Amino acid sequence: MMKSILSLTAAAALLAACGGQDDTTDMDNTEGPVVSASETPRNAAIDTDPNMGDGALTPGANSFTEDQARGAIESAGYSDVGPLTQNEQGVWTGTAQRDGAPAQVSVDYRGAVTPAAN
Repeated sequence: MMKSILSLTAAAALLAACGGQDDTTDMDNTEGPVVSASETPRNAAIDTDPNMGDGALTPGANSFTEDQARGAIESAGYSDVGPLTQNEQGVWTGTAQRDGAPAQVSVDYRGAVTPAAN
């Protein structure tokens, strides 16, 4: 019985300490670090378009599997994608078909698909 009363008293004390929330709380006077709102972005936006079209591959650590690279190539309009190999710069390269013609293609770590340099 005493345990129940103590538990109930502790719960009531916690609820009282939290207090009720009213609609008059002024959020502008909240304590904490100052965060400035910039009118212009401080960093360049990330281009998520896998077909950037600039023709330049970006070397880097590639975490794509061969199947994921194959999917990126197929999404870029190629078909009949052959085996792919990854070079020391992290670029996947292989053969595929585009509009019925064979083509060499590459996928960099960003997922950009470009015709491979022969």
